[in-house]
Amino acid sequence: MKNSFGSSVSVTLFGESHGSAVGAVLDGMAPGIPVDESFIAYQLTLRRPAGNTGSARREADRFTVVSGVYRGKTTGTPLCILIPNEDADSAPYEALNGVARPGHADYAAQCKYHGCQNPRGGGHFSGRLTAPLTAVGAVAIEALRRRGIFIGTHILRCGGIADRGFGDLPSDIDRLNRMAFAVLDESSKNAMEQAISAAGSAGDSVGGVLETAVIGLPAGVGEPWFDSVESLLSHALFSIPAVKGVEFGDGFAMADGCGSRVNDSFAVKNGRIVTTTNHNGGVNGGVTNGMPVLFRCAVKPTPSIGKEQNTVNFITGEDAIIAVRGRHDPAIVHRARVVVDSVTAIAMCDLLAQRYGTDWLGGAEN
Repeated sequence: MKNSFGSSVSVTLFGESHGSAVGAVLDGMAPGIPVDESFIAYQLTLRRPAGNTGSARREADRFTVVSGVYRGKTTGTPLCILIPNEDADSAPYEALNGVARPGHADYAAQCKYHGCQNPRGGGHFSGRLTAPLTAVGAVAIEALRRRGIFIGTHILRCGGIADRGFGDLPSDIDRLNRMAFAVLDESSKNAMEQAISAAGSAGDSVGGVLETAVIGLPAGVGEPWFDSVESLLSHALFSIPAVKGVEFGDGFAMADGCGSRVNDSFAVKNGRIVTTTNHNGGVNGGVTNGMPVLFRCAVKPTPSIGKEQNTVNFITGEDAIIAVRGRHDPAIVHRARVVVDSVTAIAMCDLLAQRYGTDWLGGAEN
């Protein structure tokens, strides 16, 4: 399972940033789920760089559904999506042969693959592989929507600028999923974009925090201990390049509170058991409690920057100085938002299939 995630529903990634193509295989999806290629294309536009806030590399992401779909619906067999790399420029990487870019996996890859890796653009470690992950994630998102489960992510913080938190979740999620730059307060959008552009102009980069909500999940999904909702979701989320922290509910802030504040009291509302607060993010004992699942991901600043940094050449064993040239993002948090939605959907499909069986995802639309 080296490049795969999931048990009942799994995803496998393949390809390199500057190889001929990147792709993903989604296995275990129920037969009969509609596959909307226009929605896959739309999701890919949300990941694609644009303007001064993204890389100058402009990939069209013309994907091909190679297998697993017939007459617009899943067959139940492995679904493979292939995306060609059409705008790769390898020249800047040839000049960096053996030079470890700070914050990147160049040296770690050398230690693991003994020099046999494709180093251009980060190779298999590149964020470019989030494109096929987004593509197959779109299929998982649509499968969940048919069961009344919806996912939305916004940029909570970026470059020192804060967005408002979630309010009315169904309305906020619907709005976010129609936005290219996902914020809940329009006034924060321009400030964030200016901070990103300013960092890029200075040869630097900025990071941020993404906040995600999942609504419509039934109570009782997940396992205690090793296959808890938090365990499996964190496993998937930490696989996204640049994600360096994940917290559920109030997360680390709970450490400074008391039980009387962070415990979520139960109540009956309209004949349904609910909690009056949601400090625990919809999960108790590793299992969903029927409340919205809420979590945040910390996304580090893009490591490729134009400023000079100390490093080494791990082939010659000499110290070196590097200023990364080429086409790079001054921030990736706004592009990572749709990737978080995608891996969340895949992880949720896996958890639900383990609980109810794989055919449950192919049930009739609510």
